[in-house]
Amino acid sequence: MASENQNASLGWFLAGIGLGALVGVLYAPKSGRETRESLASSAKEGSELLRARAREAADQVGTFVERGKSQATEYAQRGREAVVQGRAQWDEFVDKGKSFVSDQSSRVSAAVEAGKHAYQSAGESSES
Repeated sequence: MASENQNASLGWFLAGIGLGALVGVLYAPKSGRETRESLASSAKEGSELLRARAREAADQVGTFVERGKSQATEYAQRGREAVVQGRAQWDEFVDKGKSFVSDQSSRVSAAVEAGKHAYQSAGESSES
């Protein structure tokens, strides 16, 4: 039963295609040759349009690539500048640290010497 419904549906479908083709031929505004030439012309115009769009797309991609290269170069330069600036700051901090340590070392040495003198003075005054 299902097979009969499918066969009937297929029959009506094929009949519809045939009827559509017949109506299309009867109401066609041009002859077969004119229709073929029109289709060929449309296909040629379509291919030319496609080529033009492809060229435009290639140009846009080229523009995007150049812009990307430019930005990458700019970011790389900024990175180099940041590294140089960071190294300069680091060197400055190291120099300040060395200076501070040297200054503190001098103060400690002076305090030790003062302590030695005070000890020796105290030892000499207690002996006298």
